[in-house]
Amino acid sequence: MSVKSDLRGTAFVALLGIAVTVIAPQVLALFAIINMTTAIALALLGLSLGLVWGYGGILCFGQTAFFGIGAYVYALTAQNFGDTTIAVLAAIGAGALLAGLLGGFMFWERISDVYLGVITLTVTLILFSLLRRTSGPDYRIGKAMLGGFNGTSAPPLHLPWDAQSILTPTDVFYVAMAALIVAYLGCAWLTRSHFGRVCVAIRENETRAELLGYDSRYYKLGLFMIGGGIAGLAGVLIANGIGRVTPDLFNLSYAAQAIIWVIVGGRSTLIGPIIGAIAIFYLTSWLGTQSLLNSNMVLGIVLIAFVLVLPRGVIPALQQLVRDGHLSTWRTRLRVRQNALLTPTTEQ
Repeated sequence: MSVKSDLRGTAFVALLGIAVTVIAPQVLALFAIINMTTAIALALLGLSLGLVWGYGGILCFGQTAFFGIGAYVYALTAQNFGDTTIAVLAAIGAGALLAGLLGGFMFWERISDVYLGVITLTVTLILFSLLRRTSGPDYRIGKAMLGGFNGTSAPPLHLPWDAQSILTPTDVFYVAMAALIVAYLGCAWLTRSHFGRVCVAIRENETRAELLGYDSRYYKLGLFMIGGGIAGLAGVLIANGIGRVTPDLFNLSYAAQAIIWVIVGGRSTLIGPIIGAIAIFYLTSWLGTQSLLNSNMVLGIVLIAFVLVLPRGVIPALQQLVRDGHLSTWRTRLRVRQNALLTPTTEQ
């Protein structure tokens, strides 16, 4: 795909996101808007994993660790300071910091992709297990109780530095859409920058990139921390969408679904994980309304089907279809012109 067409695609996605932001609150009920806010938070999580896995080749099974940490840091900071502006910044920083600490250990030790995935998943499950055991008044940070299995409340967002101006659910939806669009555009710019191109080169052949003078550890760590910060922001949005933060944010279900989102949408794109996350969210929501089909079984079938039929994901398959269509049209036109040139004209 050419740079010009790639830029047009990015602009189209951004404009589509703006259109949804404007139109959705006008045509949907409040409950649907709250559900969309949750879907957007998961889409942001999918985008973070799509960035580190799709463009950095970092197979992170525990992206939900940064997601859950962001949600908890937001809730605990907002309860202690009474200001969600500080809490949002702290959540993003906590996600990036945890990714930096974990990534620093893994990348400097040259841990391979398989073990990297196992380590990140193990960290996530450890956090899940620890936070479930924090029931009782002794487990608190400042005046905020961790709450164990029941979790802790997440104060609603308010205007920056104005704790009296609490945002409505519709306002939170606007904030969530703005965060998703800005994060998408930022990731698109990053992947086209020199830093992003080096990350892709490392993904394709790490040894060759290092022979050219690029230390893969720094590039991987930087990309991993950016992904952790985006996941932390997703945690802020999920906390506001649900209104409560629980250890379930670290459970195996979220970790597995994040991988499925990227596989379904296409890990070589940024929009693919977003579409995959939203589609799977609404699929699982519908499955929860009936008792005939087991949601985990359906997700397993979806994963197997895409791995076998569309291993590159939906978006890359559609892009290939469009390119083949354009190529076929171009070849047809060229053949017609060649035939016209080769056919002798008849003088009247």
